[in-house]
Amino acid sequence: MSRKNLLTSFTERKLTAVNSDPGSDLSPAVERNRSRGAFGAITRSIDELAEKAQAAKEIESRLLEGATVIELDPDTIDISFVSDRIGDDKETFEELVEAIRQRGQDSPILVRPHPGVIGRYMTVFGHRRARAAKVLGRPVKAVVKELDDRDHVIAQGQENSARADLSFIEKAVF
Repeated sequence: MSRKNLLTSFTERKLTAVNSDPGSDLSPAVERNRSRGAFGAITRSIDELAEKAQAAKEIESRLLEGATVIELDPDTIDISFVSDRIGDDKETFEELVEAIRQRGQDSPILVRPHPGVIGRYMTVFGHRRARAAKVLGRPVKAVVKELDDRDHVIAQGQENSARADLSFIEKAVF
């Protein structure tokens, strides 16, 4: 049995089953060897990586649509470019921290991929919840949504309009 040029047919096509053509022109012996030994293990590994990459792309697209709540490290989240609070009431913040410590985080925050830094996020709303999670040393539940600056400000304003403790000055400034 000649093994000369055994692998030459692979240089002309993709190695993964994901990209293979069902009407392949490879000989049955070469197809059979694709699933055996070290070469078969490599082929399976490449196939698994391709499947994982596709799954990651699907998850990423769902995240950017804002369809999924995920947990993020609070250290990867930056504050909004628009400040929506004047001052900070330490007592109410401590109450929030204690409530999250006891019951967990009830509602997710909204973040967007940071427009200037890859791998980071910018808070649209939920700044205090993100800060509380950081104080507690736990991940923060968040919805990631692709927003431009205009939509960011609108979403932040809509969320803050529901706040009961919003002062007239905070409303006017925002």
